[in-house]
Amino acid sequence: MPLYLLWFRPWQLRWGASNQEIERAMPGDHIVQHPTFNATRAVTVQGRPEDIWPWIIQIGCRRAGWYSYDWVDNLGFPSSERILPEFQELKEGDLIPFSPDGKMGMWVKEMKSNRYMLWTDAKGEATWCWVLYPMGENCTRLITRLRVRYNWKSPMILYYIVQDAGDILMMRKCLLGIKRRAQSQT
Repeated sequence: MPLYLLWFRPWQLRWGASNQEIERAMPGDHIVQHPTFNATRAVTVQGRPEDIWPWIIQIGCRRAGWYSYDWVDNLGFPSSERILPEFQELKEGDLIPFSPDGKMGMWVKEMKSNRYMLWTDAKGEATWCWVLYPMGENCTRLITRLRVRYNWKSPMILYYIVQDAGDILMMRKCLLGIKRRAQSQT
């Protein structure tokens, strides 16, 4: 446990992100005050924001998947390798499903096409933001920030403890999966 807290956790909460990206304010930071889990991860994609955006807005269980370990987070269904037109229309208030029945997930709180999308939970205890920062004509930083304030009395605490240690495996694969897909289309 000490090794996790002293070495692995600090590394995984900032995988791929620079100090500037970690310190930069992102949409929704004000919603979850004093988060227990505050992870900023990033990857550079050779492509424009508009090449990456369609992959992000179709994310979700029983949608395009999570571009990660499908046997864990997509019921064994492979994540899509193509843009799915039926999932390209997304608006504020829509649910991003995390569960097969489509009842659990996060809601789109704010979004600006080809720039950012912010998700929130129903209680204001979690936010997840996806941001695209152009870095030149054909290069973009994809940055995601997940902020969660744990409720230690909730039955969900067991999920949060597993998420705390395992989230990096899923998010790293997800970000690299988006990168691979977007770059293969350009």
